[in-house]
Amino acid sequence: MSKVITCSSCNIKENKMVTDIVSGEVVCSNCGTVAVDGIEESGKEWRNFNESQTDKSRIGLPYSLAVHDMNLSSIIGKTNKDSTGHLIDSGMQVRMNRLRMWDSRTLFRDSSSRNFTTAFMLLDKLKDKLGLTPSIVEKTAYTYRKVQETGLIRGRTIGAVLVACLYISCRELGVSRTIDELSDASNISRKAIAKIYRDIVFQLERKIPQINCFQCIEKISNKLQLNERTTRHARDVMKKALGLEFSAGKDPMGFAGAVLYVTLQMEGKTIRQVDIADAAGVTEVTIRNRAKELKNQLHLI
Repeated sequence: MSKVITCSSCNIKENKMVTDIVSGEVVCSNCGTVAVDGIEESGKEWRNFNESQTDKSRIGLPYSLAVHDMNLSSIIGKTNKDSTGHLIDSGMQVRMNRLRMWDSRTLFRDSSSRNFTTAFMLLDKLKDKLGLTPSIVEKTAYTYRKVQETGLIRGRTIGAVLVACLYISCRELGVSRTIDELSDASNISRKAIAKIYRDIVFQLERKIPQINCFQCIEKISNKLQLNERTTRHARDVMKKALGLEFSAGKDPMGFAGAVLYVTLQMEGKTIRQVDIADAAGVTEVTIRNRAKELKNQLHLI
């Protein structure tokens, strides 16, 4: 049980006491006598470790796999002041400058640190270009570190390996991103990304889930700005096609584009094959052939 505080002057109990958090005192509300001095502060300790004065984080940067040192290392500050706030003498400033220089050099003392720095700089750029969520970024960094540990990155370019890891993370988290989209955003060839992707999946024994065809329909529909009724109708047609196992071995985006094209024809709406193909990222021939096969299988139109 906690000790009951009583005023030594007027014997007032604790319910009449006033706690002053700033001075750390417990004062009697009746006579003003200080009953307890130097109480412990139980609130939050706001200390600013960043340059922004509005940031009230109690610690430094958060732990992150997408940084070469995972934000666990410390650096020597640039201020030439001692603990009391006074400027240090010129001799000590020279020593501190040399310490800062060697401190920055030791951060990248090995090849793996330089490798991670290059890779995660590219990942940060792709995050802004593609609007990736923090969970995708962290999972990509985790996969890339695993690839680095197994030595699969040897003989391959850093950018291609990172984009392949990003594609794996998107597939595992159910994010609708194609290799072509990642290739355009990173300016790396699709062939190189696909080859490294297969090597990583085989070597690390990763079980990659299948691409969700319904997400492909939603994606193409949003690009074409189709109404919700058409999208739902296309999902019903897709369910029938999947039930017949007609989609096996076919490109999901091309197949979804063909389903939307056939659905629009069933509703009596006109749309060009080139528009569907551009939205799906495939050729017009793919849309035309898949739509023809789909009509024969489902006996449509």
